Amino acid sequence: MADFDREADEQLEFTSSKDVGVAIQSRAITQIISGRDTIAQAQSGTGKTATFSISMLEVIDTKVRHPQAIVLSPTRELAVQIQNVIMALGDYMNVQCHACIGGRHIGDEIKKFEHGQHIVSGTPGRVADMIRRQYLDTRHIKMLILDEADTLLEKGFQEQIYEIYRYLPPATQVVIVSATLPNDVLHLTTKFMTDPVRILVKRDELTLEGLKQYFIAVEEEDWKFDTLCDLYDTLTITQAVIFCNTKSKVDWLASKMKEANFTVVSMHGDMSQTERENIMQEFRQGNSRVLISTDVWARGIDVQQVSLVINYDIPLNRENYIHRIGRSGRFGRKG
Repeated sequence: MADFDREADEQLEFTSSKDVGVAIQSRAITQIISGRDTIAQAQSGTGKTATFSISMLEVIDTKVRHPQAIVLSPTRELAVQIQNVIMALGDYMNVQCHACIGGRHIGDEIKKFEHGQHIVSGTPGRVADMIRRQYLDTRHIKMLILDEADTLLEKGFQEQIYEIYRYLPPATQVVIVSATLPNDVLHLTTKFMTDPVRILVKRDELTLEGLKQYFIAVEEEDWKFDTLCDLYDTLTITQAVIFCNTKSKVDWLASKMKEANFTVVSMHGDMSQTERENIMQEFRQGNSRVLISTDVWARGIDVQQVSLVINYDIPLNRENYIHRIGRSGRFGRKG
């Protein structure tokens, strides 16, 4: 098993996020296709999804109509986004990829698996459930990918990840990907990875160099909203994401901004899957300039027009801050 007390296999130092993106892609794709267990870390917006998607498409056999790779994500929206990337990249390969997520009818899920899927992109709870019910056949699985692995290996998901892993063939290749990989997460990977190659970015290089970061001192909580309105009167903003720490704060802020005649949408984990999908589509299409969300939106979601991220509440840890601001400045853009 892996020994994470030794030096990382590769510590990458580059002058820009675009350099890191290209470097991560070239190194990680080579290692993944060769069959090595791989830990890949890079800043948000540097093409990690494309990296493991291309690698998967190189490995699967489209003539075999059984699941051969599973990608796990912490949110339904990210799982659907990954499915879309895989389907776009594999368009001419006739690849079947199913988004296996909660909030959808079980009968529809079963029909998808009966039709035959090469790749499953899902959330841990629903994937584990489909495996337990024996609708998701794991006998042909070659690769397990954990996207946003630091979240997936926290206590809320940890047992589900281990349960899924126990159902997989012993030779399954494991790939973990994230912008942030604290040491405690790296140590957890020893339970299911064998001698992994590690492609890591130094901790102090994780904030995107394409982002300008500002702090506005507000003495009273009640003054935050007026400050936010002043920002919108001052700046030219294409699309923005505003993060709050609680669902109730998201609902409150969305209501206040609508009263002030801002066109906003809001999203958090208590909403139905249909509602969340409609909100995502509306925001992606540019019908709304502002999305207010909890950290359900902080991980991996890519909307290229987002030019501004506002932390209405300060995030509870450093890693969440990095993921939040990474919704802007995607793949070398400014934000």
